[in-house]
Amino acid sequence: MKLKKWTIILSIIVFGTVNAVAQDIVPSKKILYKVVSGDSLYLHVFEPKISKKPTSAIVFFFGGGWVGGNPNQFYQQSEYLASRGMLAISAEYRIKKTHGTSPFECVEDGKSAIRWVRVHAKELNINPNKIVAGGGSAGGHIALCTALVDGLDNSDEDVSISSIPNAVVAYNPVLDTTKKGYGSEKVIGRETEISPCHQVKKNMPPMIVFHGTKDKTVPYENAVRFNSLMNKAGNKSELVSFEGKGHGFFNGSFFRKSSNDVDFNATMFDTDVFLKKLGFLKGKPTIKK
Repeated sequence: MKLKKWTIILSIIVFGTVNAVAQDIVPSKKILYKVVSGDSLYLHVFEPKISKKPTSAIVFFFGGGWVGGNPNQFYQQSEYLASRGMLAISAEYRIKKTHGTSPFECVEDGKSAIRWVRVHAKELNINPNKIVAGGGSAGGHIALCTALVDGLDNSDEDVSISSIPNAVVAYNPVLDTTKKGYGSEKVIGRETEISPCHQVKKNMPPMIVFHGTKDKTVPYENAVRFNSLMNKAGNKSELVSFEGKGHGFFNGSFFRKSSNDVDFNATMFDTDVFLKKLGFLKGKPTIKK
């Protein structure tokens, strides 16, 4: 009898955990923002509670080495920031696996996404001067490049509308596309053109980078160097180091299909604080570090 009782309790615990992890996160809607070479690209939008005043917005770009990946990587982050009053978006962009593209087209799409959101600020009820670019790994690279890299604009767009975000939040981003970093074989002959460490200049928007000290994909040294270059150029840049953590440590349980959100919570708490300092969020974080 006791054995049966403990079996039932264990089943409740196990299946309860699985259900908690598998709980679905769904965007409020998807909006078409770009059609290129016959391919349609969408913004996965998470709307905040109805606000009479325009809110800030954040556009996330998923990781995957510019080869693969899925917008659902940033659903959990988007859901949290929408709950804090921001319009949060996880954007699609072209990738090699499905579109046969290079990192340069990825950056072009990132710029298109930021520009589209700014052009449609009134419809989205957002402040066009409070748009954040965010992302992880290759997606973090795209977010940084929307701020740092000149050119690579789609010729069909109104380039008089800036594609530069007002802030950047990047999680273990690719920061150097030469042999000192990641992806040099994908940009042969153009190694520094979209390399954040090689594109730093004055008057860049404020940025925060989260990076694990044991990252074997994107060297931690790249993050230290980038932060130093940004500060030397007179820009506002923060590096939040996670001791002993490897690549992808920031991902939430929804994406990883896990019940552990310790590092996700820590990165989102600091993201919240960073955005509040800029006036993009109000109140205290509702997530615990």
